[in-house]
Amino acid sequence: LCPGSWFLFTQSACGMAAVWQQVLAVDDFDEDPRAQGARGHRRSVSRGSYQLQAQMNRAVYDERPPGSLVPTSVAEASRAMAGDTTLSENYAFAGMHHIFDQHVDSAVPRLQFANDDKHLLACCSLDGTLSIMMLSPPPASVKVTLKGHAGPVTDFAWSLSNDVIVSTSLDGTLRIWNTEDGRCIREVRDPESSELLCCTFQPMNNNLTVVGNSKHHLQVVNISTGKKVKGGSSKLTGRVLSLSFDAPGRILWAGDDRGSIFSFLFDMATGKLTKAKRLVVSEGSSICSISARSWISREARDPSLLVNACVNKLLLYRVVDNEGTLQLKRSFPIQHGSQLVHSIFCPLMSFRQGACVVTGSEDACVYFFDVERNTKAIVNKLQGHGGPVLDVSFNCDESLLASADSTGMVIIWRREQK
Repeated sequence: LCPGSWFLFTQSACGMAAVWQQVLAVDDFDEDPRAQGARGHRRSVSRGSYQLQAQMNRAVYDERPPGSLVPTSVAEASRAMAGDTTLSENYAFAGMHHIFDQHVDSAVPRLQFANDDKHLLACCSLDGTLSIMMLSPPPASVKVTLKGHAGPVTDFAWSLSNDVIVSTSLDGTLRIWNTEDGRCIREVRDPESSELLCCTFQPMNNNLTVVGNSKHHLQVVNISTGKKVKGGSSKLTGRVLSLSFDAPGRILWAGDDRGSIFSFLFDMATGKLTKAKRLVVSEGSSICSISARSWISREARDPSLLVNACVNKLLLYRVVDNEGTLQLKRSFPIQHGSQLVHSIFCPLMSFRQGACVVTGSEDACVYFFDVERNTKAIVNKLQGHGGPVLDVSFNCDESLLASADSTGMVIIWRREQK
């Protein structure tokens, strides 16, 4: 491996060959002193809120007449937005709305639409910059470029109000940006001078950001002060490549480059992390992407985790308790052996047939899978990229899908109008 470089991102400097080390056997961290309560006593956790919520969801659904929906505002809103259409019609994306090439020749590892926004999109690039793009009014354009990192940008996240973006880089810094004028508000250097590989906001407190680095460490950072949160750090078995909170912000999952997914309990009052569970997905296979969803559809009612793990499959796990324990539910074949490929849940829920997840792939395609279809699960396949598709993102009403690849191209796909 090339010293000081993130081998998973760089094809030219180091190639895609990786020397993987063996990971330890599957661990249960119940015996770890860090899993104890604040006063030293053992945490007593029943199968708790996740299992109970899944049971309540089933009970509500089962008691209602055939064809009726789970009576939540989210369900009603999603049904109205999806309309009286089949799943295939819901995800009939085909035409290209726009192509962005401002990062051409440098991979775009991550892109994401702003929260609850149809037309504001951001991406980061290995050229050391980030772009914020406006898709409407036409013509689509780059609104602002965020410049300041001295190395490839590996990850970023929108704040809930979309006024701030945080980004991580191989230059060892976390930067906080004003999304209106592109100004860097604050720079936070990693205390270990290590490459920063991923980040995510705490969903209930956007003052707190979790960062993962190349020296196997997780750290909670207060972006208002630029300081580390006491008790908000932990160590994984490998480089920290992916992070995801559950919707309430009580459980954090982190994936590393040695095939492990760790769950952490997050103390909302203090920002403290407590290691809970560990799952070895596949020894030596990088956990590139983790995406949590508390509700998929009426057919797939359990809290779920979507995982890309360099095993030529997209993995869907069921979250079975409130310590973040995972149970494999489904897997879908894709071409994924070395690149940092990401996937997402579709933001709206189909109430006609199942629910969809979307993933990039190393064969330069974007795949839509129905999580409840046992055979012929591929609902749609988009072709048009010139290299491995690294990330995908929906806008809030699913009228547009964005995808980014290793050549630096960003394609905006529009839903077919029936």
